[in-house]
Amino acid sequence: MSKRPPQPLRGRGARSAPDNRFETLSRELTDDGWGSLEQAPTSVCTTVQRDASRSVVVYNRSPDVPFDRSINPYRGCEHGCIYCFARPTHAYLGLSAGLDFETQLFYKPDAASLLREELARPNYVCAPIALGVNTDAYQPIERRLGITRGILETLQQCQHPVSLITKSSLIERDIDVLADMAQQNLTHVAVSITTLQPALARTLEPRAATPQRRLETIARLTEAGIPVSILVAPLIPVLTDSELESILAKARAAGASDAAYVLLRLPHEVKDLFREWLEEHQPLQAKHVMSRVRDARDGRDNDARFGSRMRGTGIFAELLSQRFAVAYSRLGFCAPAQLKTDRFERPVRTSGQLALF
Repeated sequence: MSKRPPQPLRGRGARSAPDNRFETLSRELTDDGWGSLEQAPTSVCTTVQRDASRSVVVYNRSPDVPFDRSINPYRGCEHGCIYCFARPTHAYLGLSAGLDFETQLFYKPDAASLLREELARPNYVCAPIALGVNTDAYQPIERRLGITRGILETLQQCQHPVSLITKSSLIERDIDVLADMAQQNLTHVAVSITTLQPALARTLEPRAATPQRRLETIARLTEAGIPVSILVAPLIPVLTDSELESILAKARAAGASDAAYVLLRLPHEVKDLFREWLEEHQPLQAKHVMSRVRDARDGRDNDARFGSRMRGTGIFAELLSQRFAVAYSRLGFCAPAQLKTDRFERPVRTSGQLALF
């Protein structure tokens, strides 16, 4: 069961706070006779807590992503995107993938210094780091905390390559650092756009930048000499798949040089949260959307297998792939040059055993 208010909360993506899947107890709203279930929901404030992680670089062996290491300065994301595949990770903190994910945030205050220690290790081998893959590194609290900025400055000092993914215009704040790194072929930015429809975007991703604002961000980054790609993600069957070509065209006109897309993924609690969202905001299309999702996921709501989880399978998924390939070629997109790794300068360790010479 899930703890669900009678009405959606303004400015929040999730409709409820489903129980943590690792817990043995469940909760259910019960009418106490005082009409509490009919009352308008109160707002849920955002709380920010310190994350005491002892390392910040996470390694992976996934064949579906073009990097083997990443950094996420924050856990949880205030953007509140209902479709976010990272929502289930909040269960590892004993919290809900629903409202908790977008209201109870965790930050890593020592991220820059921990990164420096990682890069200083004698056995560290330089390879591009992906920044903000799980949760957006430029979500609203970054404006105040500046943790992503500190990470970028550390990477800049060490001439270490980095790629970034965001849907926030706040990245423009760091154009000075990114432009300098871009001159040495040390950085690449991907801006994700789900839809060009403002009303739909407002409910899908309530606290993210508007689609038009993201197009402006692509233009400003490009003008600064920073390579930018457009990531159409997630591509939602029925609701946004018809916009694939128009999003690519708008982004190309704004200056994006490369492009990619990811089909909607609904792991663990996300499938139920997304169904609730559909019932609330797109009730007439809900069944059609989920039917198309299952068409591309071998009859299931989600397919976690490597090789198919990003693009799907079947006729519908193949059609999307063909449409993307045609638009990619017609619009003149091309893959960017590989980021440089031979400029890396290992920093001096500030803790641990001292050097002998």
